[in-house]
Amino acid sequence: MDFSGIVRVYRGALVPGRIKLQPDFVAFKASGSDGVLRVEKNTVTSAQWSRASRGYMLKLLTATNVYKFCGFQESDRTKLTEYVLKCFGVHLEEVELCVRGMNWGEVEFQGPLLRFMADKRPSLEITLNDVSNVTTGKNEVMLQFHQNDSAPVSLMEMRLHVPSVADGEEDTLQAIKDKILAKADIMEATGDAIASFGEVHCLTPRGRYTIKAYPTFLEMHGKTFDYKIPYKTVLQLILLPHNDQRNMFFVLGLDPPIRQGQTMYPFIILSFLSDEEVDITLTLTEEDIASYDGKLTKEMSGPIYEVFSRLTRALVGKKIAVPGKFKRCGYLASILSHSHFISAIRVYRQCPAVINPTPDSCTRWIRA
Repeated sequence: MDFSGIVRVYRGALVPGRIKLQPDFVAFKASGSDGVLRVEKNTVTSAQWSRASRGYMLKLLTATNVYKFCGFQESDRTKLTEYVLKCFGVHLEEVELCVRGMNWGEVEFQGPLLRFMADKRPSLEITLNDVSNVTTGKNEVMLQFHQNDSAPVSLMEMRLHVPSVADGEEDTLQAIKDKILAKADIMEATGDAIASFGEVHCLTPRGRYTIKAYPTFLEMHGKTFDYKIPYKTVLQLILLPHNDQRNMFFVLGLDPPIRQGQTMYPFIILSFLSDEEVDITLTLTEEDIASYDGKLTKEMSGPIYEVFSRLTRALVGKKIAVPGKFKRCGYLASILSHSHFISAIRVYRQCPAVINPTPDSCTRWIRA
């Protein structure tokens, strides 16, 4: 069977295309793309049918993921029921949604789905594979989600209030967190870190962190909070000297920013002593080191800020902006009761706000 005008719902984006139902798999081909999504029949654990904003939705659940296809007509249900039963060996379950607008209810886990049940019907579903991080606070579970660049609007964060429990009862807050972690697509550190830097002084977010570099992300481990920063979220790297010439600032600009409670940090500012030396041995093979086009060596030594910036530049794949030939390291300024240094840096790309631009560079002012 072949259906046209079908839309796949993927992390906030509606991907139009065609779906083909074969005896051994379901294939979806997006319009204007050569790639084909295949859902093998031996991976499907259940199938669901429900109303959607565009006609009806067919939902295929596996042990680790959920595939949602919208745009079916009500008359297609009979064909799909027979196909699902014959090929997958499961019944097509009809799910009636709660549309009363209730924002409370019971939590129910079904494979890779988190459901909020109101009047014994699902009022909201979260695909746990879309969750990038989960933390807990006082009576709260905070979820952060992977971003889809194709989606015009993305869900960034969701907070769930969990009522307190009496002494001796199961900790519902921790139980919900553990079940989400079991299915969420969270970056995990596998294998040895490429390099590790201990007790690095971080100005924002404030504290001292052990920083470990992995092939795809940077891990910051502190006494209270931990952060994992994918390299693809790093937009810019900046290296600035302090006015006293004793410290160096290394800045990572992030989008989306990291979060600590309700506070967002679009910049991570690390402080290094200018005269502190370090010797590290990277855990990369010679083949891996060669893939970085000579930017890395097996043994790296020198001032810690220089070693860290060289390693980060190679892993992130972006140039580091520096003050260049500017003689003044920073200008003391204040915003309300806070004192800052405003530094001029030279970057090799066009900037939204420039002062005295030149053909191949421009001057930008940042707060550090």
